[in-house]
Amino acid sequence: MTDMFPAESIYNLIPGEEVKVTKQPRHTSKFRETVKEETQRHKAPNKTMGPVKVDVPSPEKFLQKHSKEPKLANKTPLKKLCDDQKKPRVPLRTDHPVMGIQTKKNFIKTNAVEMIMSVPKKPQPNYVDTRRGDKQLLDTSGLVPKFTNKKDYGQTPEYLIKRNEEVQRAQEEYDAYIKERILQGSMKQLSDEERDAVLQVS
Repeated sequence: MTDMFPAESIYNLIPGEEVKVTKQPRHTSKFRETVKEETQRHKAPNKTMGPVKVDVPSPEKFLQKHSKEPKLANKTPLKKLCDDQKKPRVPLRTDHPVMGIQTKKNFIKTNAVEMIMSVPKKPQPNYVDTRRGDKQLLDTSGLVPKFTNKKDYGQTPEYLIKRNEEVQRAQEEYDAYIKERILQGSMKQLSDEERDAVLQVS
């Protein structure tokens, strides 16, 4: 029991001296004054405490019906376009055409000059294939020998000539090789005297 509770003493009743705790001075930024000036100078109107102060509309500018609905574009250009595309009205029975308008143009001379200066058209070649005389174009019929009019018509192409020469050369080389092999095989069977005689003949 003595360990858990301190022993009572009369000295504990004497008030002790108060120890004052000294705090370090509070830090103050050296830019504090400049920050205050900048915030006051550039302070946004919305950064306020409470609701933003908004100008109350005057009673003369009251809200009207359909005033906030989006307005369509002006219809006058479209209407004008439709009016331009309309056909002219049907003349009335009382309307009479303008009479007495005459021109000094000589149509006979102008037509004659146009015909003289114009280039005559070449007739298209046709062919008739029925008793009734129905005509068809000759160019699209396939009857015109267009390819026979070429300069190199009927001649063998160059690539075929080269190919035939290569085939012929390969055949000659093959025949020479076969002859040589046959000659070597027959020479082995002959005697030395007969071999010399064959070589002198060849």
